[in-house]
Amino acid sequence: MIDITQGLPLLGGLSPALFMKRHWQKKPLLIRQAVPGMQPLLDRAALFDLAGDEAVESRLIAQAGTGWKLRSGPFPRRALPPVKQPGWTLLVQGVDQHVDSVHDLLAQFRFAPDARLDDLMVSYASDGGGVGPHFDSYDVFLLQAHGRRRWRIGRQKDLSLVEGAPLKILAQFEPEEEFVLEPGDMLYLPPRYAHDGVAEGECMTYSIGFRAPKRGDFARELLQRMADEADEALGQALYKDPGQPAVATPAAIPAALEDFARGALESLLGDRLALACALGEVLTEPKANIWFDADAEADAVDDEEAPVLLGGLTLDRRTRMMYDPQHVFINGESYRAGGRDAVLMRRLADQRHLTATDMARASADARSLLASWCASGWARAAG
Repeated sequence: MIDITQGLPLLGGLSPALFMKRHWQKKPLLIRQAVPGMQPLLDRAALFDLAGDEAVESRLIAQAGTGWKLRSGPFPRRALPPVKQPGWTLLVQGVDQHVDSVHDLLAQFRFAPDARLDDLMVSYASDGGGVGPHFDSYDVFLLQAHGRRRWRIGRQKDLSLVEGAPLKILAQFEPEEEFVLEPGDMLYLPPRYAHDGVAEGECMTYSIGFRAPKRGDFARELLQRMADEADEALGQALYKDPGQPAVATPAAIPAALEDFARGALESLLGDRLALACALGEVLTEPKANIWFDADAEADAVDDEEAPVLLGGLTLDRRTRMMYDPQHVFINGESYRAGGRDAVLMRRLADQRHLTATDMARASADARSLLASWCASGWARAAG
């Protein structure tokens, strides 16, 4: 795990604790040689292959005169422009879900909570390529992996956008600073900090992005998740109104029925454990384009003994696992956890692997649960 008090080259010598205090959601930070000797973790051909995969989100952006063109993938190689054609950009989202070395790079940013860390996007650009001046609603680290990119940034006050553009392009971009990033250099930008990056020759940039859910969207997801359990949580009590008088205005909604509805919602939201479960399940729900391959060999293991796990296990790179004081959550599911097994599961969530020593301390129930996760493809035996 990361020592949050130790200075890191990744953060320009700052410790994670000091970076979060000074810069996180506050001000930008330019870090020269954040990753010394940086080499792309996948070459151009491998990136183009990913862009042709239906399970991978990709976009192609090109500037056409004074306007912009945007297309969504997948893209067969023949659908991409020639690499020597200037002014185009390929964005490939969630590369950490498909390439182990990229997943390992993303893990270096786990000094922020996993609940906030989202994914790593690779931006490939030909000479002059970019996506225009814009701002993101979330924190982002921009790591130069190959070639050079010129960045202009500013604390934009006028956030009006170009009308009719397929991208959210700032209409009146006013840069305040300018940097050229070489391989290994990195720029951190807090939310809503305007920026415009233009490739100087062929280049690749890795964008480490963070989750920033909108309040309304978040509330809807939580309510939908809790609604699935509403019958069990609230029971099947029917609305009753033995004192209801005759009415001359039948279209008016009775106040008692409004009170009944309000009470149902208050009871549901007042269940703190149910809300905690819904939160953990929402935060660990895999993205729509992620699926796991069941492991038939692991499924055949005698769960009570689970001998295949005695050497330890590792979470699949696509697995999302978190915890709170009462539960562990994995890939949209929740489990009550307490005692020694809870300590074990929290260690797995934080470190993303368990050693043989850890497994020797696990109860039969914990080993059985871990074996079922391996059978579902969420984890795999070490070795």
